Amino acid sequence: MGFDEHMPDDATDTRHTTDGPPSTMPSAALGSSGTEVSRLGLGAMTFGVETDEDGAFAQLDRFVEAGGTLVDTADVYGSGASERIIGRWLADRRPDDVIVATKGRFAPPPGSSGASRRSLVRSVDASLTRLGLDTIDVYFVHGWDTQVPVDETLDTLTGLVRAGKIHHLGWSNVTGWQLERIVTTARSGGFAIPQVVQPQYNLLDRGIELEVLPCCLDEGVAITPWSPLGGGWLTGKYRRDETPRGATRLGENPDRGVEAYAIRNTERTWQILEVATSIAERHGRPVAHVAIAWLLARPGVASVLLGARTTSQLTENLAAIDLHLDHDELSALTAVSAPGLPPYPYGMIEQFCDVDHWRRLGTEPT
Repeated sequence: MGFDEHMPDDATDTRHTTDGPPSTMPSAALGSSGTEVSRLGLGAMTFGVETDEDGAFAQLDRFVEAGGTLVDTADVYGSGASERIIGRWLADRRPDDVIVATKGRFAPPPGSSGASRRSLVRSVDASLTRLGLDTIDVYFVHGWDTQVPVDETLDTLTGLVRAGKIHHLGWSNVTGWQLERIVTTARSGGFAIPQVVQPQYNLLDRGIELEVLPCCLDEGVAITPWSPLGGGWLTGKYRRDETPRGATRLGENPDRGVEAYAIRNTERTWQILEVATSIAERHGRPVAHVAIAWLLARPGVASVLLGARTTSQLTENLAAIDLHLDHDELSALTAVSAPGLPPYPYGMIEQFCDVDHWRRLGTEPT
């Protein structure tokens, strides 16, 4: 599929430990929807694949004990197994305040493109059945579909909102111009307006800052990033001159997607980790907490999605919620992870056209 959403990140640094989850969890508005979500969300991509049902139930229990409310899945996670597991947990626990998000696009019925009317109507109904719900709180289109006019997709989803099957819309894995097209088409056509986007975003990959993030800030669209730890790179568990081995994602497959060892093993990565490790040592925390705290402090970010194979990994990363970095620490992380800008038009915009905007993102003009 090409996307590796909120991939689990093994926590290997245990200097900061906890006997249980934090007692409180702050929340943030999901766009202008009136719905609030916990600042840390639970990504369920591992459920039914790397995490069995008992393990998934334990993660969900621990998450809500910590005050978490946003649970994120998709129809393709485990070929529907993730949704089924969450549905059985919801039926057993009957929590009142859990916000369930799921996605459709990459499991269309034969003869239909993923974001078409026929596909989305069937996909939503199938997800509702697996989840055991009458309404999906947040429904994401899992990616742009070049085969389907966006007004068909929006008209279909708006009909599903009016039918009471969806509360709010979102999109995942889009470019800036695609997101702007979606929002402007929704406004001009009287369709339901997306309230949230779900992109990859972390210290190692800040690509959304070119166009997606500015569009979100301009349009009031919330961001719920996946892969906050870059597939485990930002836990500090990998080494410069040692190919990953053992029971980790890269240990099992060093060539895995955008997080592959050959791709991420760069001087920039090690410089980022050096600064993050220094800050972590100052606070007596795992490096992962620093990476999550930086992301929570970025403009537009409503909730950061945590993926985990085990309950202990989830517990460790949930404890990042009470780490607050000061201005100098945030600035140091932002500076060392600056991705650089293409020469045109972004470099020219940074230097001459929108200096205040780039400073807001923590990127000083050069």
